[in-house]
Amino acid sequence: MPIYVRVPGKLMIAGEYAVLEPNQNAIVAAVNRYVYAKITSSKNCEFTLPDLGFESVSWEVNSRSISFSNTDEKLLFVQNTIKVVQDYLNESSVQLSPFHLTVTSELDDPSGKKYGLGSSAAVVVSVVSAILALAEQQNQLFYAPKELIFKLAVIAHVKTQGSGSGADVAASTYGGWLRYSAFQAQWLLQQIETSSSITTLIEQSWPYLSIQPVIPPETLQLCVGWTGKAVSTGPMIRQLKDGQQENNQIYQTFLKDSYQAVEGIVSSFEHKDAEESLFYLKKNRSALVKLGKEVGMLIETPNLAVLSDLAEQMGGSGKSSGAGGGDCGIAFVTSQEQVVKLSEAWKKAGIEPLNLDVDHNGSSWHK
Repeated sequence: MPIYVRVPGKLMIAGEYAVLEPNQNAIVAAVNRYVYAKITSSKNCEFTLPDLGFESVSWEVNSRSISFSNTDEKLLFVQNTIKVVQDYLNESSVQLSPFHLTVTSELDDPSGKKYGLGSSAAVVVSVVSAILALAEQQNQLFYAPKELIFKLAVIAHVKTQGSGSGADVAASTYGGWLRYSAFQAQWLLQQIETSSSITTLIEQSWPYLSIQPVIPPETLQLCVGWTGKAVSTGPMIRQLKDGQQENNQIYQTFLKDSYQAVEGIVSSFEHKDAEESLFYLKKNRSALVKLGKEVGMLIETPNLAVLSDLAEQMGGSGKSSGAGGGDCGIAFVTSQEQVVKLSEAWKKAGIEPLNLDVDHNGSSWHK
């Protein structure tokens, strides 16, 4: 019997870049654009990713690696994810029959527009969730809590990418609005190299990691606009690291400003104060814009500046989401009337409003 998995994408709300550092928080939200997976028992191990043109990729497993019939680098995330999960299941004495796994995504537009909603992270979470769901179906004593899904997905994602905060993985796994503080990627990579087992790494406490749900004021409305330009996060982070080494005092000031802005938003959520949320979102925008100017990074592009300025003109606040440089921007407003007016203003400025809501389920599956 097939198992169907649904995993949401994500939007960074506040705390970008700073979240890569110890004890720095971010706010991330899961959104109702999804990656879907279907897994069934099969005679052979096969994987299908039709969105990228991979109709049938088979693989063989040995104690050290998984060998895919197609060596395209686009499949590395999936390849590493299957290996990490199977290593964990082997250590747990959970045996699986061969399976056929199909993954499809609606995080990007059918026309090919890439919105920056965390595609690779959601794909990894969907693969982890699907295999663990099959393990649950075939082994009555096996249960996969979301912490297990998150940690296995993070291990596979960081192993493939070599960096990252895991905030996108957390959103795709847990859903909702999250206050998130990251483990350190270099620490995790070292643990992957030196740990005696995946199970040991999963079960230990991860320094600095914190994932806490937060609830915004009821009157706060989240609006999302796409600027028409897709951006890869990795090069932006590398550019920041280069600038950080040359301008450490500037970077430290940014970390302080970002921390205060994020904690201000969290506090405003706790106090159900939407106006305070607008104030601190604007503070986070200012910190990011200042950082970009001082280290020579275009975090807030002209289109993102227009997106944010229009939100402020409507009585709200706006900013870039994620690495910036393009992709999506977000805005907070406090009424449905403002939502409609902002959407129309964005359209006139060439910014595409995205009809997104917050997903509160995270990774889920059913038969």
